[in-house]
Amino acid sequence: MTASVFFGCTFIAFGPAIALFLFTIARDPLRVIFLIAGAFFWLCSLLLSSLVWFITVQISNKESSSQQKGLLIFGVVLSVLLQETFRFGYYKLLKKANEGLLMLSAEETMPISIRQLAYVSGLGFGFMSGAFSMVNILADSVGPGTIGIHGDSQHYFLSSAFMTMAIILLHMFWGVVFFDSCEKQHWWSLAVVVISHLLVSCLTFQNPQYVGSLVPTYIIVFLVGLWAFFCSGGSLRNLKLCLTCKDKDFLLANHRPR
Repeated sequence: MTASVFFGCTFIAFGPAIALFLFTIARDPLRVIFLIAGAFFWLCSLLLSSLVWFITVQISNKESSSQQKGLLIFGVVLSVLLQETFRFGYYKLLKKANEGLLMLSAEETMPISIRQLAYVSGLGFGFMSGAFSMVNILADSVGPGTIGIHGDSQHYFLSSAFMTMAIILLHMFWGVVFFDSCEKQHWWSLAVVVISHLLVSCLTFQNPQYVGSLVPTYIIVFLVGLWAFFCSGGSLRNLKLCLTCKDKDFLLANHRPR
């Protein structure tokens, strides 16, 4: 039973992201490098937020439950703001790197487009975020012990897996919208990305009322995914062609930088 829970939750949480990586990124070494770099930038944001969290906890009153709850909210907000700050820093770095690659390239076009960079870096952020969110939960799922034996929810592992999958997909969508907003200087779009990130993170405070966190989160996933689709140049026409496999150039694996 524990093995079934472990593999089931692993495939739910990381299955879509691994499939996207294998079909759209793994065959291109340049995309793999940018994905790993994106994961590194997310790790840097985690390191900085963890450092601030550690210092604030040490100087706070550990016997005050209200103060500890306030620190938890502060930690979540700080972590989200730092992640988006590092995403912006990564965008600026990629712009400089792309200019350098264009100078070294024998072709007149960039080796990788800004839309591809947005997608790849977002997936890198999502992979690392999902790994840190889920690794301890997966370790506990193999036992010993039985979830819910003391009256707690038996859906803890499953709900955590679906939330992790949503966060990974959202990071990918946020990356596309964020980069597009920076390119077009639509600062209100950047604010929407940050606010939606804060909203999804704060929805986890609803747990263990998992319906109150998962349902709104997946509504946000659908809306932000639709927004990212149109930001990346999508339309209803080419979506239909893609779903019917009539437009191979629409797939990112065959997409050429413009």
